[in-house]
Amino acid sequence: MPWGVGLAAPRSCVADLSRNRSLALGWCAGPEEPPHALYGGDVVAFPLPAAGGTMAALGSDSWWKKTLYLTGGALLAAAAYLLHELLAIRKEQEVDSKDAIILHQFSRPNNGVPSLSPFCLKMETYLRMADLPYQNYFDGKLSPQGKMPWIEYNHKKVSGTEFIIDFLEEKLGVNLNKNLGPHERAVSRAVTKMVEEHFYWTLAYCQWVENLHETRKMISVCGPFSDLLKWILCHLTKGIVKREMYGHGIGRFSEEEIYALMEKDMRSLAGLLGDKKYIMGPKLSTVDATVFGHLAQAMWTLPGTRPERLIKGELINLAMYCERIRRKFWPEWHHDDDNTLYESEESSEASKTHSPLQDFSFYSRTETFDEEGTENSISHTPDTDYTGHSLFDSDVDMDDCRDQEQCK
Repeated sequence: MPWGVGLAAPRSCVADLSRNRSLALGWCAGPEEPPHALYGGDVVAFPLPAAGGTMAALGSDSWWKKTLYLTGGALLAAAAYLLHELLAIRKEQEVDSKDAIILHQFSRPNNGVPSLSPFCLKMETYLRMADLPYQNYFDGKLSPQGKMPWIEYNHKKVSGTEFIIDFLEEKLGVNLNKNLGPHERAVSRAVTKMVEEHFYWTLAYCQWVENLHETRKMISVCGPFSDLLKWILCHLTKGIVKREMYGHGIGRFSEEEIYALMEKDMRSLAGLLGDKKYIMGPKLSTVDATVFGHLAQAMWTLPGTRPERLIKGELINLAMYCERIRRKFWPEWHHDDDNTLYESEESSEASKTHSPLQDFSFYSRTETFDEEGTENSISHTPDTDYTGHSLFDSDVDMDDCRDQEQCK
């Protein structure tokens, strides 16, 4: 059995005098210990572990080493691929933004919803409401300010939805708020800030923290490691959301308290909407793009959650509001779980034939939905049936609709 002989000093040190015919000196004194403190003490003998230990007993060519090498190589290859997908800048295509709006946003999810980002959906919906031709660009590249979405127009880059809208109003002369008075504009801005600075975080918590498993199914990622990449992306996003919510302050509350705040915001929106067609009255305004972009997440991307149950149950006027805007400005957006309660037989059949969501091609509405004089004319727009009656008016008696559905 291997053995060693040493000098045990009063301090924390051992002078190794012999180890199977070898002589070595060593100590574990502190950095400021004087040299003479190492000497003086008792001679002790101590056993040593078997030479080579367990590693040597297994041998240099053992199966576990080969397995370790193969596993390590595979993990390194996977890490390299994921790092390339996450961090490498993809080769950019030539973007000519001369007199054209290039909208940079996140890729389409695979559940038929245009975007899992309320702000991306808000911006694209606004462009459709204003009837501005644009081109989508799903390159995943953030703006110089680290924002998404952002636009390019005549080689000018603008990020932040509020600044984008101000920029487009100045450059192109569009204005969805021209029918609003000073008081209505003030209310509109207050609602926008409530939705974007408060309600948004409760949705983000539900989507990226509490409902992360379902959210991961909606993300569209291609490649041999798509499942692993989606898992990494979702958990990275979860960590970012939790950290930013904590910094915001809302993340310091419990889950129940966060959902209580969410419900208050949704009830406030439902009360403000009431039986009106849009948030500020019978005509569209910019705030509708904002509210729709956020409520659509609760409506179509959070299955089985409290916000979905609330919007499709007690706050049904918000659900009908979302349906109105979707049918009017997103005719190609079809959802497999569409609630036929809001459809006539004719419109239900028509909704089964739909075009895929726009990707890189230019989009522009081919017809303008004139808000003026629609009450005295029959218009076959996506939210009316063949009698000219709106399918999604907020003042429709829901009990009568349910009775009709039961009789079918």
